[in-house]
Amino acid sequence: MNERYYDIIVSPVITEKATMASEANQVIFKVASNATKPQVKEAVEKLFDVKVKAVNTLNRKGKTKRFRGIAGRQSDFKKAIVTLEEGHSIDVTTGL
Repeated sequence: MNERYYDIIVSPVITEKATMASEANQVIFKVASNATKPQVKEAVEKLFDVKVKAVNTLNRKGKTKRFRGIAGRQSDFKKAIVTLEEGHSIDVTTGL
């Protein structure tokens, strides 16, 4: 049962923008591309023992980048912006 949650939540997103969102009680995760909002909410609540207020998702299209003159393509992925209830927090900088 617990392994299913790890399949839904792939990894936390640690960027400057994600750090600014954490001040608004939000955490950003990279999630499975077929994950739904209720599944993401359940996984975050069970794994981190917090109460989730809302989940917003978005599909980020992969970008074309060049490395040493050779064109490559980054993968598409889905992000979930999870808003937590007041008084709850997740420290994504530490391991799970």
